Amino acid sequence: MSTVRTADEKQRLIFLIAAFAAVYIVWGSTYLAIKYAIETLPTFLMAGFRFLVAGGILYVSARLSPGYEKPKAIHWRTAFIVGTLLLAVGNGAVVVAEHYISSSMTALLIASNPFWMVTLGWLFMGRGKPNYKVTLSLLIGFVGVAMLILGRPDNGGASGESQWFGIAMVVVATIGWAFGSLYGATAPTAKSNVLAAGMQMLAGGLVLTVVSAITGEWQKFDYRAVSSTSWLALAYLIFVGALIAYTAYSWLMQNASPSAVSTYAYVNPVVAVLLGWAIAGESMTAQMLIGAAVIVVSVMLVTINNRKPPREDSDVHRSLTPTGKPASEAA
Repeated sequence: MSTVRTADEKQRLIFLIAAFAAVYIVWGSTYLAIKYAIETLPTFLMAGFRFLVAGGILYVSARLSPGYEKPKAIHWRTAFIVGTLLLAVGNGAVVVAEHYISSSMTALLIASNPFWMVTLGWLFMGRGKPNYKVTLSLLIGFVGVAMLILGRPDNGGASGESQWFGIAMVVVATIGWAFGSLYGATAPTAKSNVLAAGMQMLAGGLVLTVVSAITGEWQKFDYRAVSSTSWLALAYLIFVGALIAYTAYSWLMQNASPSAVSTYAYVNPVVAVLLGWAIAGESMTAQMLIGAAVIVVSVMLVTINNRKPPREDSDVHRSLTPTGKPASEAA
């Protein structure tokens, strides 16, 4: 009996390591993958196609799984609202931003999402005023964001103006993700986490595809002009970034403590910075690195000080965004 138990424990440990590695590395790498994808692929068409394909796969998987329950109209309403906020606004703005700023800076600015979650939840969603510890943590985080922005390379001039637009787009993305996450936390969703994720990806992908058509991307698109690098990046975003990492995260939420899983928020920006520097040659100033460290510390403090004891009847999946994916992973 003990031998069987030991073998099971070893297998579980291997799964834990693999799942954490997927969430840490894959989600951290999606920012750079987006950068490569939009080099020759239209911005909104790429993002829309990514989520339509990934959402379709998740939706079909959920329908074919045992115990499938057909979603109600109200579940689709939630899917469209949350999918629009999280994916069309959140991810769409990130993709636009990466035309103007590096993938490293995008990831580091996205790491400030917990600040918006707490602040907007208090101001607009009746979530209660943050205590002094959380408030202090938020202030520290905003100092880090300011250091990151002011310490960026080529600050000022024409390039500086375009960088400010990229930074503004990331702010739009974080606000969209915050509102989408706050709304989705209490809105009625399908019981199956995989089904809810698929529905929201389909909804968000549809909105992004419509935006692509309105902006004229379809008329200008020529598949022959798309590089193999962009095609590979798109495939990576669909099958690795959306499907494998999501599956790993969903498994972790059932087999590891939420506090342990939440450490992705501290690791993803670091992975994004390292990959951006090592692969894409993105530059980082000393002030940006210090600002990044301040942001990561602030996110840790906000997470620790804002944590509430779980209720006995709570479902850990439904306490997250309906996609089963934390709000700060906007890529």
